[in-house]
Amino acid sequence: MLKSLTITQIYVLDQDEALEFYVGKLGFEVTNDMELGPMRWLTVALPGQSDRQILLALPGAPAMSEETGAQVRELVTKGAAGGHLFFQCDDAWKTHTELKERGVEITEEPVDRGYGVDFGLRDPFGNHLRVAQMNQG
Repeated sequence: MLKSLTITQIYVLDQDEALEFYVGKLGFEVTNDMELGPMRWLTVALPGQSDRQILLALPGAPAMSEETGAQVRELVTKGAAGGHLFFQCDDAWKTHTELKERGVEITEEPVDRGYGVDFGLRDPFGNHLRVAQMNQG
């Protein structure tokens, strides 16, 4: 049977820009950066969590035709085909302040939702990210 989820994928339009955001602003580490024929296999993970990686993939070959890739890139540009990533932190207010100071686009300010405090942000490509400080218990 299935044992664990190790890699999830989101679409980005520029892998170098994605590195600047995920590594430079969010503090991820590069886990793989390899040229595999027609594609660059680029994964990142939070420090100490290399068993849970994010593949920063360009829409296009070899996974899809150039025509389909162009359609997906257009949807990503509109924020309509982006992924959703959910993260936890110890202090949502502090994390929010740090990310804002680093120039991250905050789309929703921190709100206490009963289960904890969370807020929303976007990467440069329209992918939605949520950060939550969960209540104990």
